[in-house]
Amino acid sequence: MSVSSNSSYHKNKKQKVDHEEDDGIPIPEITQADYVNLTTHADAFGVDPVPISWGHPDPAVRGPVICTVRHMSQRNAIGAHSGSYCIYTGLAVAAGKLNPEYIPNLKLTSPVFKIGPHKAWSDPKKMASIDPFGHLVTDVFSKYLEKGFDIRPTIAVTKAHIDLPECREAITAGRLKPDGKILKPSGQSICSKAAIEPVWYLPEIARRFGCTEVKLRESIFRMTNGMYPELITRPDIKIFLPPIGGLTIYIWGDIGTCITVLVFNTFVVQ
Repeated sequence: MSVSSNSSYHKNKKQKVDHEEDDGIPIPEITQADYVNLTTHADAFGVDPVPISWGHPDPAVRGPVICTVRHMSQRNAIGAHSGSYCIYTGLAVAAGKLNPEYIPNLKLTSPVFKIGPHKAWSDPKKMASIDPFGHLVTDVFSKYLEKGFDIRPTIAVTKAHIDLPECREAITAGRLKPDGKILKPSGQSICSKAAIEPVWYLPEIARRFGCTEVKLRESIFRMTNGMYPELITRPDIKIFLPPIGGLTIYIWGDIGTCITVLVFNTFVVQ
């Protein structure tokens, strides 16, 4: 394994294609898995990023978040998927337990119930810390996947069974009456669940914290000991996947009315 310079990087990645096909989707450029690329080198990170128009209601125009290691020249986001757990991916690859070119099979990741679209999805001032299309990758970005792009979901939507001691106590005390549909006699309840990975739109994050985007970028860069140089060198890239935990939302009742919602999170700006 070696570390790239500008010239060697371009020699060791798939030859750049300067045109798009008729569908307007660029051809993926695959970065070799055994090559280490320094993002501090000019023209080494996101030199030809897939366009993304944050806040556009049409996902085809909005574009996918590209933040995987396979498309270094076409990345349009800073950071890495899985938050702080991306370190474990590195450990698995180093130990030879995970193929660095592995791409997950996303065929069974479609949401089990429908969410949206909602008007807020097209308002950058309301979508600050999540990708509203993060659970619809296999649907709205299927053409990108078919072409070979490695795009990962940032939201997983499923059904769940949850057993809360408080529910069992409430049933025993007579405060809750099981209906057999949402709440079982055992105290176990049936709910909908969404696990969400943070995707930050830096201009809006900065606005909410009452600072400039430049100040936000500089502060994160300093306080992470320079972990993400692209925060400084690539002000044109506005999406950041921070190394923090995500959140999980549990919903009881009709998803359209949201009778009861319980949120577990470590940090969220939404």
